[in-house]
This record gives sequence, structure tokens and C-alpha cells, in this order.
Amino acid sequence: MKKTLLAVAFLAAGAATTMAQESLEKPGFFSNMSIGVQGGATTPLKSGKNFFKDMRGAAGLDIRKQITPAFALGVEGDAAVNTSNWKGQTHSTTAFDASYVGTYGALNLFKLFQPYGTKNVFDIETVAGAGWGHLYQNGKGNDQNFFATKAGLNFNFNVSDNVTLSIRPSVLWNMTGGGVKQTTVAYNANDAVFNIAAGVSVKLGDGFKYSLPEYNLDEIAALNEKVTNLRADLAAAGDALNASNNENMALASELQQLKNQKPVVVKETQDFLSTVRYVNFAIGRYNVPADQLPNVAAVASYLKNHPQATVSIKGYASQDGPAEVNERLANQRAESVKNMLVSKYGIKADRIKAEGMGIGHMFEEESWNRVAICTLDNDQPVSTETTVSK
Repeated sequence: MKKTLLAVAFLAAGAATTMAQESLEKPGFFSNMSIGVQGGATTPLKSGKNFFKDMRGAAGLDIRKQITPAFALGVEGDAAVNTSNWKGQTHSTTAFDASYVGTYGALNLFKLFQPYGTKNVFDIETVAGAGWGHLYQNGKGNDQNFFATKAGLNFNFNVSDNVTLSIRPSVLWNMTGGGVKQTTVAYNANDAVFNIAAGVSVKLGDGFKYSLPEYNLDEIAALNEKVTNLRADLAAAGDALNASNNENMALASELQQLKNQKPVVVKETQDFLSTVRYVNFAIGRYNVPADQLPNVAAVASYLKNHPQATVSIKGYASQDGPAEVNERLANQRAESVKNMLVSKYGIKADRIKAEGMGIGHMFEEESWNRVAICTLDNDQPVSTETTVSK
């Protein structure tokens, strides 16, 4: 984990010293505005109308404010030339038979995904707006006002930094169905007109400005030094990780050796016949068999004849059966001999030390290892050798 974090920090520091990103300067109020004019045609979309027969000329004016390189807000006005009798109504007494004034928003689909400062010869805008529509009729108070919405596209050809030519198809909906009250007509093609216009717009001022951040040479030097230090830390972390892996491998190997190691067994290799007696047991048993009673009696006789003598009784079991059972049998065999010395022959318990020694390996004949070895001590050391097998 530490190695990964150091690598990420190194890459981040390196990127900070080598990459430059353009930033957008805060524009003035008039530095990114434009004014434009357009001319084209409009025709009703109402079913039953002749699309081209009812088409008539239209002209308009718009002023926009570019909020960001990709988004603009603006106001516009359009008027349809009085050349047809739209909806079967009386001709207008003016040069125009319909007009629209509204606000709109425009989103440049190209600049939405491009870095700051990118210049395109061609781009596309989506336009949506709302405003006030007016139908001029016979001039006798029958003119109609209505709430209108508008949606369309602008196909822009940027012929220079300040001049743009556009093709502008759009649809204008009469949201009140030709009346002054709101109805459920809403987006009905029968109460809409299709517009197509060509326009030209001129930018005012210098538009958006972009700049590269200024770098401090001392800061760059400090960052380079930090990168060097991070590289050194990364190398040190790699060395430490390798050392830890080697240590873990060594510990794992040592642990496996300990798991494979045989239990420690004490083996008595030599004794004196005059001070050692053996009491053998049947497999799985710890009660002293009848044929072994003379051996217990011999130990008791020795202890009575030597009042200062003591006896050490060590119980063993063969390898037959589960290890935990053999451990218990070894202890029970030693205790069984001790109890008989105390209860039957009256030997004091403090002169007897009994303990189980587990599985025995004294004799090649496995059955002989089911035994309790009684070692007598009469203030003279008993010569024994012990070996540890692993």
C-alpha cells in the first residue's frame, strides 16, 4: 500500500511540473456580445395547408450575450411579411401579418466538449426560447396575442473571428391556440409555424480571452526536488518490502520445520538393576496386573529397609492408539503404582514422586513401553543417561 501511495504522489507531482492548462479570463460585460440580422421564410404547419403555397418572407434581429464559450442568452424579434391570408383570416392592414419577440438560450454542442480557446470553422447550436407572438388581422380590434415557445438549430460558419454566417431552422408554437387564455393546445403542430432563415452576426469587443498560468521558477525547482525525494522514498520502500518478504519466507520455513519436528522424548539408556524395577501393563490398562505385584512388593520392601530412600515412578505408554489417550495412560500408570505403595504397603506419599512421561521409546519391543519405571534413591545417585530425540 505504501508503495502504491508513493507512486501516485510521484505521478501527481510530476504532472504538476510538466503540464500547463489554459484558463479563461473573466470577460468584460460588452467583450462577448454580438448583434445579428436574419432573413428567410415562414409557413404554417397546420394540416390542410399548402406548405409552400402559404410560405411568406420573414426577417428578424437578435442581440446575444455569450455567458460561457458554450452557452449564450439573447433576445430576438421576427416579423412575417404580409403576402398571404394565414388561417383564412382577413389580410393585415400593415406590411406584416405576424410578429414574435422573445428571449432564448443557445448551447454550442461543439464547444461543450472542447478545451478553452478552440476555434472552429463550423459548429452547431441548439436554441430554445419563449416570448410574445402577435397576429395582425383587419385592424378592427381582432388582432391576437399569444404566448409562444420556440426551438431550433443554428448551423454556424465562422468566416472570421468576428463574423458568423448561419442557417437557422426553427419551429414556433402558439401555446394559447390563437386566443388570449391558456388552453391545453400547447405543442400542437396545427398551431405552429416552421421558419428557415439565413443570418449574419457580428461580435462586439474582443470576446473571450485565454491565458496560461504564470509559473514561479523557485516553485518549479522545489517541486522537482520533491519529485526526486519521492523517487528515493519509492526505491527505499521497495527495498524494505523485499526485505520483509524475505523475512516472512524465512519465518514460514522455520514454522514448517517446527511443525514437522517429532515430539521430545526422554529415553533412559542405562540404570542399575539394584535400584530400578519395572511394572508392565496391558494395552489400554493402568491397573497393576497380578503378575506385576511382586515388582511393586520389591519396591515397597526396599523403601521399608531404607527409611531415608525415595522412589521416582515414571509412567509410559506405547504408540498404540491416540496420542492424548496415551498421555493420560502414562500418568495413570505412574499414579496406580504410587497408590498401591501407599494404600497396601503403608509407604508415605511424600517419599514417592509419580509422573506420566507420555509415549516411551526405551524398548524396541513396543509392548514393553507400556510400563512404570520405579527408580529408587538411597542418597546415592543413580547413574542414568538421557537423550533427546526430535
